[in-house]
Amino acid sequence: MDKEKHPYADIIDLPRHVSRKRPPLTMRQRAAQFRPFEAVRGHKEAILKVIEDNEKKYE
Repeated sequence: MDKEKHPYADIIDLPRHVSRKRPPLTMRQRAAQFRPFEAVRGHKEAILKVIEDNEKKYE
């Protein structure tokens, strides 16, 4: 794609901002931002328990 036709041609080569106040995150810290929320931990196990309990109830 030609640089003139690229939608971000005006910003694509700008330097990346680097904070002077905060150190950069480690790879582990950056990855942690994408890990599932703690609130849903155990959700699958809870659903399976309900299914198991209902199967026992209807046997």
